[in-house]
Amino acid sequence: MNDFDLAVRGKLVLPHTIVEDGFVAIRDGRIAEIGTGAPPAAREQHDFRGLWIAPGAVDGQTHTGSANHEWLGQGSRAAAAGGVTAFVDMPYDEPVPAWDASIFEAKAQKANTTSHVDIGLYATVKPAHGLDAIAGLIAAGACGFKFSTFEAHPDRFPRITEQVLHDAMALIAPSGLACSVHNQEQDMTRANIARMTAEGDTGWDAFLRAHTPEIENLATARVYELGALTGARSHAVHISLSRGFELSRMYRRAGHWASAETCVQYLMLNHEEHTRRLGAKTKHYPPIRPKAEVDKLWTHIAAGDCDFVSSDHVSWGLERKGDPNVFRNASGGPGLETLVPAFWTGCLEHGLSPLLATRLLSEGPARFFHFAHKGSLAVGKDADLVLLEPGSFIHDPADSQAAVQWSSFEGREFRVRVAGTMLRGQWAWDGANVVNQAGDGAFLRPEVEV
Repeated sequence: MNDFDLAVRGKLVLPHTIVEDGFVAIRDGRIAEIGTGAPPAAREQHDFRGLWIAPGAVDGQTHTGSANHEWLGQGSRAAAAGGVTAFVDMPYDEPVPAWDASIFEAKAQKANTTSHVDIGLYATVKPAHGLDAIAGLIAAGACGFKFSTFEAHPDRFPRITEQVLHDAMALIAPSGLACSVHNQEQDMTRANIARMTAEGDTGWDAFLRAHTPEIENLATARVYELGALTGARSHAVHISLSRGFELSRMYRRAGHWASAETCVQYLMLNHEEHTRRLGAKTKHYPPIRPKAEVDKLWTHIAAGDCDFVSSDHVSWGLERKGDPNVFRNASGGPGLETLVPAFWTGCLEHGLSPLLATRLLSEGPARFFHFAHKGSLAVGKDADLVLLEPGSFIHDPADSQAAVQWSSFEGREFRVRVAGTMLRGQWAWDGANVVNQAGDGAFLRPEVEV
């Protein structure tokens, strides 16, 4: 008798231990049993000994609608190819952000009909008279709220003033949802760019020098202080400096609900090597930092100061990355397919366990966004699995499933490759192709316990 729908055997990365020869047995899309050695009877059996079997990643920061040519469906294909079984999309879509319930619900419906993996959605608010929409956005299923202290665009990516941010945090706090903030001082940024542009100082290294450490660190401190004042879950979405983790730790130790996230590019790229060679391809906000700062970030990763690691994925075309004036280029780049192999590689290169890699790629973001059935290999969880083949693999984005076929990681050696991705016990990626259907993924609502 077959007790299970599917059983897979391999090297398991469980929440607190690694099982060299273990199995995961699946029934009705959920993990039903975990053990060692030969698996029990199942309708379908796979022997993946020699491969890692880890929980599917949850990418907590993507922008599939910002470039206006990718959107959730194609972004989800890139996610499946990258071992990402759920991602959280930012609200700053073209042409209008997800800042009221009707816009949000329409986007959630697109997730249900076009996605190959599961998708959670951030919401935001209008800079003026937008607070009344918060209750409706929470009811619609927002898994968090995103704000910015910097105005990248007056409509699509506006600045939220400190007073509005304070009032929004106070309203959101009882829900238990996170208030996540793009942490950047606007006046200092604009003054530096204006001065440097007037001086003709706009080359490959100018972006870093224009965005001095205090531009990020002062904004980060403001985010956490507003959280302390309102009792909200305050979160800095892309910490690229050691001081940001120090601030987060300080507020946590004082009893406040402060959290910190970094992106994989701040751990795997550096200014001297990669920005010098690749120029605006590596233009992100915050900027890619010098190697000495990158090394400090890894100490915080090892110390447990980071809640999760994300990609900040956005598929800008190279036509938005080729201006010799660095300030005229778009910030960001594709990352859904490289998040898992890049961060896993970084952990191995720094002598850190795959347990830490999965904690920051899967368990941490699932907990942060209240995705109760995601994030770990445990009985009762969704059977979201990624198979990782160990070895030496040179990244080539030519066959990317994203909307663009370039990457700042092109030519980088990764220590693992995604050999398969499974969503709720069904194959989404077979190692070469997306094999499930649009709509097999679903919109994820948070399961909040306050």
